[in-house]
Amino acid sequence: MPTTFTSGPVRVRVPATSANLGPGFDSLGLALGLHDDVAAEVAAGGVRVAVTGEGAGELPGDERHLVVTAMRAAFDVLGAQPAGLALECVNRIPQARGLGSSSAAIVAGVLLARALVADGAARLDDAAALRLASELEGHPDNVAPCLLGGFTVAWTEPAGARAVTLPVAEAVRPTVFVPGERGLTSVARAALPATVPHGDAALNAGRAALLVHALTADPTLLLPGTVDRLHQDYRAEGMPATAALVAALRAAGVAAVVSGAGPTVLALSQVPAGFEAGTDWRRWELPIDVSGARVTRGRLGHAERDPVAAGRKS
Repeated sequence: MPTTFTSGPVRVRVPATSANLGPGFDSLGLALGLHDDVAAEVAAGGVRVAVTGEGAGELPGDERHLVVTAMRAAFDVLGAQPAGLALECVNRIPQARGLGSSSAAIVAGVLLARALVADGAARLDDAAALRLASELEGHPDNVAPCLLGGFTVAWTEPAGARAVTLPVAEAVRPTVFVPGERGLTSVARAALPATVPHGDAALNAGRAALLVHALTADPTLLLPGTVDRLHQDYRAEGMPATAALVAALRAAGVAAVVSGAGPTVLALSQVPAGFEAGTDWRRWELPIDVSGARVTRGRLGHAERDPVAAGRKS
């Protein structure tokens, strides 16, 4: 069946995400109320990408942009490539900080491509979109909450990635501490050993199970539920300020973890009044995004074009 592209622009709002959440390495993730807005439409030729907000002046404005890369991959699945594309990106998710900026770009690209094909949803349903996004990202723990919203448990089978969403207890109030320095997932992964002691793996399995219970039913158990021995200690040498802040927060009774591969720190329980992280950190209290990525028709409006993250507290 020939592929028909829709006329006019489509837009998508994608949330920031925090993965791992301590012991849930490459499996647990949480969508946060900090969003990128991206609009795209089919053009007569060429690729143009306008970026405002985070990454403006740094991210490529052509085929090399990650949203375009994801769109091209999705168009291949959908059966045809358009002659050209025009994109507008308003970014609020900090780049390379452990808040899922690359996953947001990938999910945005997959969903925009699907929306630009007349029968795109029939050719690429949500389960297939998750599998494709996970293949592009390399693991599903960030793309799952970005696509689905809320708290997700993701895993990979021979056929590809799958995920489920679980409700989060009302008492869970995430706070992120975002440093000025950047981090690279590839560097953070390179710090991990090929094997870990059996006792550490067993501990993490138990704490990951406890964390699911703490997040969904009993937040008083978040501190023991966020103990990790699989990745955070191994990465500490490469981001000492992050490790120090996690330790200081946990010493104050806060369920703090490294967000994704870092260097952002995520606190899942209330931070005591008067706690000072220092001037090198931006502190944002963020709600949990329960909706996940949302696609609508039309161009970005005035509110979507505002590069400031409305509603976040610092």
